[in-house]
Amino acid sequence: MSELARWRKYRWQLISGEAFDPAMQMALDEVLTYRVGRGERPPTVRFWEWTAPAVVIGRFQSLRNEVDLEEANRHGITVVRRITGGGAMLTEPGRVITYSIYAPPELVAGMSFQESYAFLDAWVVEALRVLGIDAWYQPINDITSANGKIGGAAQARRHGAVLHHTTMAYDIDPEKVPRVIRIGREKLSDKGVRSAERRVAPLRQQTNLPRETIQEFLIRTFAERHGLEEGTLRPDEIDEARELVRTKFGTWEWTAILP
Repeated sequence: MSELARWRKYRWQLISGEAFDPAMQMALDEVLTYRVGRGERPPTVRFWEWTAPAVVIGRFQSLRNEVDLEEANRHGITVVRRITGGGAMLTEPGRVITYSIYAPPELVAGMSFQESYAFLDAWVVEALRVLGIDAWYQPINDITSANGKIGGAAQARRHGAVLHHTTMAYDIDPEKVPRVIRIGREKLSDKGVRSAERRVAPLRQQTNLPRETIQEFLIRTFAERHGLEEGTLRPDEIDEARELVRTKFGTWEWTAILP
């Protein structure tokens, strides 16, 4: 089966527009993965909007290894932990493009993890090239360019579904990142997966296009390649995510599960 045929087997739904706080974003990822895995919603693509800055750390990272909590607090930056692996990243409203894909496992059946990463982000690489960026996929989970890294992806396979999400830098504060994330600094323990150190080349620097224009072009590219219908978050999904914020993603016990 061709790559396009794999995607076209499903009727994809788009969620985009509403902004949420960092812990709510983590919870929505888990809820929507559950819902797709149980067949309660169609395979879905969600573009995130952030209400507040955050350092998002991977499921298997040591909190104190990755984040300078004093600096994060000084800058008003929340720290949250996601359910996928990978490294720490700084996200700020209007400065990143983040999306999630919630898919049946059959979409990537027979692929290695490395192959599935490139497959699930191939439409983005195509879109960036059309926008004039010399972009390609760098195994295992980076979208990069001749000028530097653009974004990174992470995955989890659970609850009967595949969760794949990617964050791309649109604009960055080059001084703030090393203050709050311990990249290039002495680690405090030997626990956890460490973040990779790579030069970042944000999309604003490479295109001079507004963030919204780039995001709209990404959505249009997905729709043209794979088909996409407008969707929305249902009230019960939002309620379930809020409960997960209360019991899990908004708690210190979860954030510091690997101290």
